[in-house]
Amino acid sequence: MNRILMLVFTVVGLTAFSQTKTIAGVKFPTTTKVNGKTLEMNGGGLREKYWIDLYVAALYLENKTTDAGKIIYADDEQAIHIKIISGSVTRERFIESVKEGFSNANHGKATPEQIKKFMGFFNEEIKEGDRINLEYTPKEGLVVIKNGTEKGKIEGVEFKKALFSIWLGSTPADATLKKGMLGKN
Repeated sequence: MNRILMLVFTVVGLTAFSQTKTIAGVKFPTTTKVNGKTLEMNGGGLREKYWIDLYVAALYLENKTTDAGKIIYADDEQAIHIKIISGSVTRERFIESVKEGFSNANHGKATPEQIKKFMGFFNEEIKEGDRINLEYTPKEGLVVIKNGTEKGKIEGVEFKKALFSIWLGSTPADATLKKGMLGKN
């Protein structure tokens, strides 16, 4: 009987362990649901700037790939989940970083109105421990969720392309993070 119980606990423990992946000390689920579709974690990594660890991000796709262009241009359910791990990330610095990211984005097209609307979703302070989910659904758009609360939506695949280009484009915010999100680490 003890062997059976031990086997059951081992299987349950391994199943629970396989449902998360730790990236730079942060646990992320290996799958997530967007618009009723189950997406798999493609990869993830740490965003650093000036040797300061800022946040950890994970990319979720329906079908894993290492092709950044395929991800950026795809018009299917996708998500980027971010966990802030530094008190250095403030609302002001986050918005400054988003502006810089959009100016470097070389795919898609985000209009000034869309960028302003996107930044408006972050009118509350950003602090260590916050979770920000960027979830895209075709024909509906990109939804921003902060700490489990939906902040708003921006329609259009062109905006999604520009936003995802911040991390996955030819001039990414962090080349090591891009490599990790593409599952190449």
